[in-house]
Amino acid sequence: MNKRYSTIIIDDEAPARLGLQNLLKEFPETFNIIGTAQNATEAQQKIETLNPDIIFLDIEMPSCSGFELLERLTIIPMVIFCTAYDQYSLEAFETNSIDYLIKPVKLERIEKTVQKLKTFHVKNTSDEILKVLKDISNRKEPKKMTSITVKKNDKIIFIKLEEISFFEADSNYTTIHSEQGTFLSTETIASLENKLPDNFFRIHRGIIINKNYIKEAQKYFNSRYIITLNDLKHTNITSGRSYSESIKINLGFF
Repeated sequence: MNKRYSTIIIDDEAPARLGLQNLLKEFPETFNIIGTAQNATEAQQKIETLNPDIIFLDIEMPSCSGFELLERLTIIPMVIFCTAYDQYSLEAFETNSIDYLIKPVKLERIEKTVQKLKTFHVKNTSDEILKVLKDISNRKEPKKMTSITVKKNDKIIFIKLEEISFFEADSNYTTIHSEQGTFLSTETIASLENKLPDNFFRIHRGIIINKNYIKEAQKYFNSRYIITLNDLKHTNITSGRSYSESIKINLGFF
């Protein structure tokens, strides 16, 4: 008889938590979801109180990463990482107590995790897991975020970064302009700037553009630029004065 694992989902993005929760509900004989958490503090409290068999853990979270959370724990459950950053998806995760899922998570990938769980015999010790995590966190490969999730009505939508032309600040939220249309993200523009790959850069206090969508850039007065994007609307964006040096570096103006 297969074991049913008590499970906690940890991710700072609500759409990602909900999306994974819905996927795991397709395997009720394997996963018993006993809680979710949106940050490391909440996660630590729930792990120590509920003592789950498995945690699905986002690596990159504000203030405290998934790795740092595990270092705080006295007893570490089995860990399945969920990440949009490819540099962590390496052979170091191939132990009997660790698995990884690359966002956006697909149902067929969860099926592989379920099959892997059936082969588990002995849980690795906390020290062994932390050794693996230390090896991974010491790797110097560049970040590579590949997608972003948003919630629209009752749906979770995954948007590939390569389809996004620019991000625009909207109060404490961010509007995503993409080939699929416009969407509202609960992340701030500052938070996104720290996660995005190098082809995205800030040209205004409230705007981050995808360099791959730039059609042309013209110098404007007061150290500003007018940048035309090769999107469906051929959007024109006027840069902020304080971003002129960044634009010169990214676009090759000298």
